[in-house]
Amino acid sequence: MTLSAPASTAPGTDLRELFQAAYQNRYTWEPGFGGYSGRCVWEQDGQRAEGRFTVGADLKANVEGIDDESISKAVGSQLWEVCIHRVRRSFEQTHGANTFTAGDTNEVGVEVIVGGKNSGDRYRIANDVVTMVHRHIHGTLVTIFTGSTTDTGAGYLSRSYTSLYSDPASGAAKGGKSTFTDTFVPLGGQGPWVLSERVIATEAFSGADGESQPASRQTFRFEELTAL
Repeated sequence: MTLSAPASTAPGTDLRELFQAAYQNRYTWEPGFGGYSGRCVWEQDGQRAEGRFTVGADLKANVEGIDDESISKAVGSQLWEVCIHRVRRSFEQTHGANTFTAGDTNEVGVEVIVGGKNSGDRYRIANDVVTMVHRHIHGTLVTIFTGSTTDTGAGYLSRSYTSLYSDPASGAAKGGKSTFTDTFVPLGGQGPWVLSERVIATEAFSGADGESQPASRQTFRFEELTAL
């Protein structure tokens, strides 16, 4: 049975079942995923680099043929980010030590306040989709809002979303907000869904300490995809 948050959920309501439904609705790879390979292309401000990549059954990415180490690492990082979110872990493995309580409800969805092991984290959910993530990761707060999704028929993938890192104590941003647009395709037309393109547009940033970064737009494309 599909569980959906009502238009308004009373604050304090136990949301464990609703949050579990959204968690299990994410698209993940089947156990025994064997990996894949292909051509990778990176573009930014008229610059272009091209190489080959392999994602093994161990989900480790290897990039070859790109001489610029920073670009090669950036390509590998995007593949790694995709892989870690495709690993299938049971709800109990990931969230068994947490509690989930309703906060307010807005246009993004009902707020899920986490208690227990990951106390301080928050989510929002709507229509069995995690629409907002607000998590403490390695001393930094990351806040992600999902704008649209891709329906694979076996769970959803985020299609467009924003990401912002901030200081958990002061709330000050640690960089410009990034907007991601992801395109996924099934390997061989019917196999596991993998990333074929990611566009990252990052806003200009000026920090209180004088640190500044210009706006940027990077495109990562993964082509000639073949299952291993």
